[in-house]
Amino acid sequence: MRLPDFLIAGAPRSGTTWLYHLLARHPGVHMASPPRPEPKFFLADDLYARGLDWYSRTWFESASAGAICGEKSTNYLESAAAARRIARDLPAVKLVFILREPAERAWSNYLWSRMNGMESETFEQALALEESRERNLAPERRFSRPHAYVSRGLYADLLQPWFELFERHNILCLRCEDLALQPRQLAERLHRFLGVPPRPNDADGLGVINPADREGAQQPAAETLGLLRARYAEPNRRLARLVGPDFDIWS
Repeated sequence: MRLPDFLIAGAPRSGTTWLYHLLARHPGVHMASPPRPEPKFFLADDLYARGLDWYSRTWFESASAGAICGEKSTNYLESAAAARRIARDLPAVKLVFILREPAERAWSNYLWSRMNGMESETFEQALALEESRERNLAPERRFSRPHAYVSRGLYADLLQPWFELFERHNILCLRCEDLALQPRQLAERLHRFLGVPPRPNDADGLGVINPADREGAQQPAAETLGLLRARYAEPNRRLARLVGPDFDIWS
């Protein structure tokens, strides 16, 4: 039974799809495909109930003997229940999280929700409505959570269960900003973490994947972003303590 050697597990709107396509280029890596819809096996109760044999047959049966296997389910990051299931079934799995400056992530999430017809409020009003919308979330949107703008950037809270359940050396936290600033270095670091021969040139030409449409959206006021960044200051300090000095926290 083939099971994943690694998981790309979040965060939303932070470059997980870019990582998927990067790794799909590597001859030593088998990625669960297609990338959409994501497997979400450990997240969705009805899928998890089908068992590991079903998971293996559905996503990894075609993997070659010498390849390592991986999947991308971005919303794993948000689920402590998924973390517990993964720790029980895949205790030695490697975990990859890619994080984006949280205020910019919130704005990108807002644009994505507008683009997909799930947001009509201004950004400022959407932020104010987040808690009430999350409390009254429709069941069919329990994974997409289109209005979870602020809460999805509280990375220290979201990562804490993973750091408690898994060995630190099996967790890699990357920065979304480095996809543009140093994509080859990021690719090499990821390959080395996964234990496959580094191929930094695999990052060439990937560009921006899965962008949010900005058409018709008014750029958020500088004051709004400033207040949002101030709100994230303390959570970011906790994130820095959690992930350590290898992760360059946003100023």
